[in-house]
Amino acid sequence: MASSPERPADRLSPTVERLLADLVQAAQRCFRDNLKSLILFGSGAEGRLRATSDLNLLIVLVCFDREQVDAFAEPLAVAQAAARASGMFVLHSELARVAEAFAVKFDDIARRRRVLYGDDVMAHLEIPRAATKARLRQVLVNLVLRLRWRYATANRRDDQLTLALADSTGPLRSAAATLLELEGTPVSSPKDALAKVAASIEGSGWSSLLAQLSTAREQRALPAGAAGPAVLDAIALATAMLARAERIE
Repeated sequence: MASSPERPADRLSPTVERLLADLVQAAQRCFRDNLKSLILFGSGAEGRLRATSDLNLLIVLVCFDREQVDAFAEPLAVAQAAARASGMFVLHSELARVAEAFAVKFDDIARRRRVLYGDDVMAHLEIPRAATKARLRQVLVNLVLRLRWRYATANRRDDQLTLALADSTGPLRSAAATLLELEGTPVSSPKDALAKVAASIEGSGWSSLLAQLSTAREQRALPAGAAGPAVLDAIALATAMLARAERIE
């Protein structure tokens, strides 16, 4: 797994940094020795948190203790309300199994992470190549199926189709980064990876789609009538990526 470079903490707003510091203190207080690691991942780890971004957290515990989790519920609810905190609780003993089951997600965590407390549990975590290839194909198939359904059921509803695009942006970018890594191509960021993959796929209009994906994710709005064709383009791009993933040895 790739190591994450050091991320300058001051690239997040002071408000978010205070919230993270409070959350870490609360986690230490509630979980004590049960807390192995608390990791920020995704755009927040890059210092690129936007108003529409989630604050993604990986919380690694020795055991899932009810009393401790109940005590942590209130500080976590504050973080959810203030900064869209989201993420997962993973037991240290099951980390390798979970990472293998969600290989594309954990590849992204490995690329974009900031350890807020405890051990860097991702530093030496290895996911079998076969599992990564299988999960990449699964992610892309699932994305194609979901986008087809969203297009059919939200047809001509620009707001819903734009939301479908926004929701697909992260998986497309992560899948592109994993695809390039499996092919042996260095990756600078998931966003750049998707641009590189799209540029190598036959067809026109990919640059327009990438711009629409960014706008949908950041602003939750597109010009009237643009979302439907963009969803169809996203389906075509994911399908082309899937075909390419299936050719990886």
